[in-house]
Amino acid sequence: MTDLAVVDAVRTPIGKRNGALSGIHPAELLGRAQRALIERTGIDPEEVGQVVGGCVTQVGEQSYNITRTAWLGAGLPVGVAATTVDAQCGSSQQATAMAAGLVAAGAVDVAIGCGVESMSRVPLGSSQAAGFGEPMTSSFRDRFEVTTQFEGAERIAERWGIGRRDADEYGLLSQERAGRASAAGSFEGQIAAVEAPLSGGGGSATVTRDEGIRETTLDALANLNAVVGEGGVHTAGTASQISDGASAVLVTTTGRASQLGLRPRARIVDMCLVGSDPVLKLTGPIEATRTLLARNDFELSDIDHFEVNEAFASVVLAWQRELGTDMEKTNPDGGAIALGHPLGGTGGVLIAKALHSLERDDLNLALVTMCCGGGLGTGLVLERI
Repeated sequence: MTDLAVVDAVRTPIGKRNGALSGIHPAELLGRAQRALIERTGIDPEEVGQVVGGCVTQVGEQSYNITRTAWLGAGLPVGVAATTVDAQCGSSQQATAMAAGLVAAGAVDVAIGCGVESMSRVPLGSSQAAGFGEPMTSSFRDRFEVTTQFEGAERIAERWGIGRRDADEYGLLSQERAGRASAAGSFEGQIAAVEAPLSGGGGSATVTRDEGIRETTLDALANLNAVVGEGGVHTAGTASQISDGASAVLVTTTGRASQLGLRPRARIVDMCLVGSDPVLKLTGPIEATRTLLARNDFELSDIDHFEVNEAFASVVLAWQRELGTDMEKTNPDGGAIALGHPLGGTGGVLIAKALHSLERDDLNLALVTMCCGGGLGTGLVLERI
């Protein structure tokens, strides 16, 4: 594969539902991430060949090719084209992979992968509730049982023997790790501050920190009601938070980076999008990890850092139990349970976390993987330069 380089990866703070970022149009929020990436790298935006963005709920404010609208609204060059893709929760990771693919193919020299979701303003499921019919056909239903994300997470918990206490303990771990990382300033280098209007109007405030992090205890988590019926494993404390946020990643080749005076920070070793069980829905990280390890002759021990999206506690715990991965290397700064999961923006968030963690901790290889609705798994291996 072409020597693909990540020059930088930035993200906005992750806002909680109806929180500090809820007053910003999602196209504007994505535009701020795009512009922050341009400003931080110092690249002439005219050098960008294409922008590929991810967004899940492409309706209303998030319709009309939001990646392009965001770019133009941020005052960036009209001649730079943009595309918006939907790979469900893995949308911005897949957008980054597609941007990298354009560079690898020689179609462009420089590309941006990015993504956004403003779940406060465009709630999950809005596109299915617009009155234009059901997305699942009768032929699909004949072949597969249609389940919700929560039902899939519960079935995963049952299959891998994950109990309520296991999930609660993992939820607590995510919050504790994220809290420590935030207090230590570990996220500061990856976050682009956002000026946001105050609720109720009248002024604005600069948002610099993730809003989802909170102090909790195992007892407090144990007292939360299960989401799926009596005896369910997952609660609001062990599922990803509904959030607002955006991210952006600049990809080129090491040679072109040198010509443009840019410093490549990591090499993309490999990337994948794999299919997985559409009924369990959320086992994709298992298959994606296996694919990347096998294709590159890696052992698990070769990977220094794992970012596995915490859609639900059982997703990460099943991945760990199936593969035997080291949890000390996995989401060491917490994940979506604590920080939040702005669907279409989260893939870029995880890439930003992985990139900065490799540099901070003097590590070599990171693997980023996500489960996605419909039974998909994204994967990306980064090697620090």
